[in-house]
Amino acid sequence: MVFPNTRSSYSGNEALAVLPCSSLLQIAAVRHRHRCAEPHGLTGHSGRASAGRATEPGLAREMPLENGDTATQRGQQVNGEVSGTPRLRGMRDPPHRDTTAPEGNRTEVTAAGWELGPALGGEDVTPGGTPQRAGQQEALMTELSELVQKVVKSSSWWERHGVDISILACSFLLLPAGFLCLRSAQAIPFLVGVLTLGVVHHTLTVKGSHLASHNALTESKSWSKVWAIFFIELCSAFTVEQGIYNHVKIHHGYTNVIGLGDSSTWKIPFLNCYVYMFIAPLAVPILTPLVALGLLRNVEWKAALRTVCCMFLGFYCHYWLLLHVSGFQSPWSALLCMLLTRSLLAHPYIHVNIFQHIGLPMFAPDRKPKRIHLMSLGVLNLPRNALLDWSFGHSLISCHVEHHLFPSLSDNMCLKIKPIVSQYLKQKKLPYNEDTYSSRLWLFLQRYEELMVHAPPITELVGIQ
Repeated sequence: MVFPNTRSSYSGNEALAVLPCSSLLQIAAVRHRHRCAEPHGLTGHSGRASAGRATEPGLAREMPLENGDTATQRGQQVNGEVSGTPRLRGMRDPPHRDTTAPEGNRTEVTAAGWELGPALGGEDVTPGGTPQRAGQQEALMTELSELVQKVVKSSSWWERHGVDISILACSFLLLPAGFLCLRSAQAIPFLVGVLTLGVVHHTLTVKGSHLASHNALTESKSWSKVWAIFFIELCSAFTVEQGIYNHVKIHHGYTNVIGLGDSSTWKIPFLNCYVYMFIAPLAVPILTPLVALGLLRNVEWKAALRTVCCMFLGFYCHYWLLLHVSGFQSPWSALLCMLLTRSLLAHPYIHVNIFQHIGLPMFAPDRKPKRIHLMSLGVLNLPRNALLDWSFGHSLISCHVEHHLFPSLSDNMCLKIKPIVSQYLKQKKLPYNEDTYSSRLWLFLQRYEELMVHAPPITELVGIQ
């Protein structure tokens, strides 16, 4: 699945990837906090007001989202501080905010040449430190969009959609070989079958679902709906409506905004570092359908019935093929093989979803910068990797910044516009975050408590110095 940071009824925020990003571990991201009313705003780690005023007891105010939906904003007390952080209906309270800002990461704001300090009355600031109005910031995004649009218009259908469709088609063609290899009593062919089915599963559920959620597989709205149901519900065992809302509307609309798109649903604070990073991902295939079933209460009964039918059909087809094609003799051995193949790339799936957002600047809902600054600050690219590029797609690995700026583009198009986007951001003195997989893994192992247990401090953006 590709909803790396799904948001709905579980914690302060994706997305899951997957879908999505992205969405599988939300059910475990429980936050234990008490609500109370205070007439003050949220105080950040420096004591400055940073997230608006809290409402009176029992009252909630609505914050419009990009699609016209609303997010509920409640006053809540966290360790003596009152939070006005917007929350979707059903969201649990976020954990208390850590008082220490992340240090030592070369992808962070201060390390990238940005200087943080007191906010200046809501004005955005230019590289020279002078106030820059919203219109000027929007002009940057407009200019970049025009450059990208020229590339898209000059690209063929094969570049826009064909390459990624071919990868998905090849994955389907590999399925028979994978199931037949599992018939072998020898170790090497059997392992080849496990690896083949594992890679195919993640290609369909992560890459396929992610592209389908953004309507990037086809320009037809009708076929986009069909592919979304096929990849997200049949292959990934998730619900289309909640997956797209959580990933596309919330995670992409409010990337790294506290209480909405801050990726907090990926956090499981009661797990220690090594259990979360290396053992918990094995439970992803089990948690995914459980989370999906829990979200069905938020959709219409017809959509819920369709989702349940598609989920059952997907699981049963996999199970039936293992018994009748691969020759498994017992139901338990077939189920164990299903778990093994479906969790084969679960570790990098979880890691990628946290590496590319958590630890980067976070913003209060009423203090977030404009889109181009929000995405350049709060999104990170990882290096290209043949296995992950094939299974997850460029937009989730090496072109994540480009994907968040232009989410409707396919993986191949994100790769094609990457030189333009990176050059433009660097030319305008905007951050273009890149780091290696091993560097991010080491960072999270060292600072797991700070990044994954405690809530991040709110970044008060002043400008680039």
